[in-house]
Amino acid sequence: MGAAWKRIAAFSLEYAIYIVLLILVVGIAIREPAFLSAGSLRNILLSSSTRVIIALGSALVLISGGVDLSAGRVVGLAAVLSASMLQIPEYARRFYPELPNLPLFVPLLIAVAAGLLIGLFNGLAVSKLRIAPFIATLGSMVIVYGLNLIYFDQEPNNSQPIGGLRPDFTALGSGSVASIPYIVIFAAVVVGLIWILFNKTILGKNMYAIGGNKDAAKVSGINVDATLIKIYAIAGALAGLAGVLEAARSGGAKSNYGEMYELDAIAACVVGGVSTTGGIGTAQGVLAGVLIFAVINYGLTFIGMNPNLQYIVKGLIIVAAVAIDVRKYWSRS
Repeated sequence: MGAAWKRIAAFSLEYAIYIVLLILVVGIAIREPAFLSAGSLRNILLSSSTRVIIALGSALVLISGGVDLSAGRVVGLAAVLSASMLQIPEYARRFYPELPNLPLFVPLLIAVAAGLLIGLFNGLAVSKLRIAPFIATLGSMVIVYGLNLIYFDQEPNNSQPIGGLRPDFTALGSGSVASIPYIVIFAAVVVGLIWILFNKTILGKNMYAIGGNKDAAKVSGINVDATLIKIYAIAGALAGLAGVLEAARSGGAKSNYGEMYELDAIAACVVGGVSTTGGIGTAQGVLAGVLIFAVINYGLTFIGMNPNLQYIVKGLIIVAAVAIDVRKYWSRS
């Protein structure tokens, strides 16, 4: 009997994140059975799609032993860049009145490339200038927000929300195929690619090695600087992609898009089992972490819980997740 309980306890500890997600869904469904409808599932997946892309970028950086505080502002910049170049010609307040209709992929690539360049800046600051990741990305967060405000404030826009987006652009956020939203497909593809990067590539193996012990990684022949630069660049590009999809989903863009998204992403990573000290984390865990917060946001609102109480629930789940994570790795040592 004792051995059986130990196995159950070990299983519960190992898969705690998924058990918590299941308990949340079941608990809310008992209170409101309509929560299990296809519409609710669709809304949860839609709200999770851009968040999981950002969180996966944050997970890359966290596993390597760093942190990225600029992700939210990169989301805002990418949203504004893409939206400003993809307005319908007849819109009264076009950002670029004389700009011809560009192929859809051009502004999207520009926005994602902007995110990648910011990620490169972060990677170079951390690897070559030896600036602590917290400080380097805090600085770039402020720089990116300033650049976005300057861009957003130029004539004739003058800091007005960007609207009148082209239908082919907004379709990325609201369209679907076989009842599956395009934005969910984008997110699923990104999850799959990042899973491959984590588990099947040299870059992924080097990332875990650096996060586990940077000095040992250097001794083993890993080019730590080059690896970190690539990781931060990928994280920046993912934040840029999330910004593009966020603009398409909402049908517009403002300079404050993405505010605090980086903290939500880090929280989802931590809840999903990514260690804040580096070297530990999975793509599926990050996905589960994002879904937990999506279920909290949507599900607790669905059953009419006071929005202020939802913050308390979120905080308790974050603290509990870290406590479980610490206990899990203590039991392995």
